[in-house]
Amino acid sequence: MRILVTNDDGIQSAGLVALADAMAKLGEVWVVAPDRERTATAHAVTLHKPLRVHSIGKRTYSVSGTPVDCVNLAILKIMPEPPRLVVSGINRGVNLGDDVLYSGTVSAAVEGTILGVASMAVSQEGQNRFRFEVGAYFSARVARMILEKGVPEETLINLNIPDRPLRSIEGVRVTALSRRRFDNPIIEKVDPHGRTYYWIAGTRLSWSRSKDSDHEAIAEGVVSLTPLRLDTTNYDALDRFRAWEPVLRTRSSRNRNPASGRLPDRSKRQHRT
Repeated sequence: MRILVTNDDGIQSAGLVALADAMAKLGEVWVVAPDRERTATAHAVTLHKPLRVHSIGKRTYSVSGTPVDCVNLAILKIMPEPPRLVVSGINRGVNLGDDVLYSGTVSAAVEGTILGVASMAVSQEGQNRFRFEVGAYFSARVARMILEKGVPEETLINLNIPDRPLRSIEGVRVTALSRRRFDNPIIEKVDPHGRTYYWIAGTRLSWSRSKDSDHEAIAEGVVSLTPLRLDTTNYDALDRFRAWEPVLRTRSSRNRNPASGRLPDRSKRQHRT
């Protein structure tokens, strides 16, 4: 049983090592990870320059690209056969709520799911120190369940671990994504030459969508397990937007040239006489 381990913190990350060690108890581990930190790359794919792959150990490779590049290369080129499971992490810091849209950690698991492999992203709450041994413990438990029970089609698992000792964690809770609000998300500063520059940063101000939310679970010392799906269609809104179809199907007479019935040529500049 082959398991692919990747991340967005880079091949040297302690969280990656802890995760690979935990997965080794379940199967044959292959590690394919970025050669440097690629935090917040979301689902970026490298298209305009070549990718370099370096073997740095037994079934261990670094890639000069994004987490999504790593998963693609691992499954389609490096590994002799597709893995049974893709596990991405352990990320330094949680990926809750809207974070999943920006996270390279989560996007690696998304790519695994797109390629038809059961996938999970793992993130560990912390500041300067991270309890990766706790994250690795729960990663192995959830990975075993995925391998035994499977996951629904086009569904991945987003796992977040609270910053607590193992003995004080109150179990695992299935959760939904939160919404976050930031205070001053764009920080403006001036460099010594008087030129303005910006940091995209800010302080998390508040959370919403509190029912069964991932941020509540973490705050209460519970591991958050959120099932995510690839299909982001808002099915509840389909009928509402279908009502627009007749209007959008009809060409508006206001924008036509009355003489020809065609749209006016705006490339011709009109001059007043």
